[in-house]
Amino acid sequence: QHHLETVSALITGPTRDEISNRIQAYIDELKSFLHAISVIGELSTRSQDVIIGTGERLSACIFAGLLNSMGIAATYCDLSTIIEEEFREADQQFYAYVQSRLRDIITSCGSRVPVLTGYFGFVPNGIIASIGRGYTDFTAALAAAAMQARELQIWKEVDGVFTADPRKVNNAQVLPSITPEEAAELTYYGSEVIHPFTMEQVMKANIPIRIKNTFKPELPGTIINPRATDMATVKPVTAVTAKRNITVLNINSNRMLMAYGFLARVFTILARHSIIIDLIATSEVNVSMTLDNTDRLGRAIPELEELGNVTITKDMAIISLVGRGQKHCVGLAGKMFSVLAEAGINIEMISQGASEINISCVIKDEEADKAMRAIHKAFLE
Repeated sequence: QHHLETVSALITGPTRDEISNRIQAYIDELKSFLHAISVIGELSTRSQDVIIGTGERLSACIFAGLLNSMGIAATYCDLSTIIEEEFREADQQFYAYVQSRLRDIITSCGSRVPVLTGYFGFVPNGIIASIGRGYTDFTAALAAAAMQARELQIWKEVDGVFTADPRKVNNAQVLPSITPEEAAELTYYGSEVIHPFTMEQVMKANIPIRIKNTFKPELPGTIINPRATDMATVKPVTAVTAKRNITVLNINSNRMLMAYGFLARVFTILARHSIIIDLIATSEVNVSMTLDNTDRLGRAIPELEELGNVTITKDMAIISLVGRGQKHCVGLAGKMFSVLAEAGINIEMISQGASEINISCVIKDEEADKAMRAIHKAFLE
């Protein structure tokens, strides 16, 4: 009903009835589909994709109709059935195929504005499992790469990428530009910058990404620039971020001493239970790891206990200091730890990324906001 009311309120001219009829047809189709699922009592990944894709079809259909009613020639492009070949995995070969299909579809629109559904199907193993909830940005990235666009713009509800979470740090500032490596680190360690798959596809094509605010289009936003090479203007620290609700897994075992294969056995157990590791730190007889999804950890613990004494610490947070200039700055880690110590915050675990643009430590989750404010004040104000 909401979608039909939107059509009546926004779209004028002869296309209104056509759009309304198409929207009603999509809704009726979805009702029938949901009824069939309730009858058989089974929801497959492909069925889930069909349901998810309906919302995208409704929105794109309405938006294309709105543009046409405003005198802007537009074409509604439903991508829900563009995959015409069978693929077993959502790998680079699959994405290259999707890009070629998108190139054909967009090119066929000629001078008209193509309005694409954010969902494309069918994706092997399901779009949520293979790509995640950032699939609409990912579709835009594939389209940009397919057309070799000058720039990909991602419109969100924020002014851009900040030096810290502005909801937690009052003096956080919008960053005019960051590198893809910095954006990837910020995304992984807590900042909702952009889907990593989105960035990967666009950066391969050497296309900048600009993050802009839907409600403040006049603002420049933040550009993620794969062509940034000037190290003279690079600051040691770009941003600080926090990844919350982390669990620390610690294994203490004398078997690690002067032994080989111990870590391999630990990782094999975790992989068998689909447990992903964030950070890792080791000593002669101890290995500590951070995990952000512990749903399957209970089943892995009995196997891990065969290797040594296992302890679990919940309600932790990863604080990360990100910046491309870190590798050229002496004493940065020492200053970070000193700042936390002066704030009365105890560090449970330390790790530096192999990329040398990220220093992370693990603290109690309840102290994460305090830590971010202290670090931001010391490095970014």
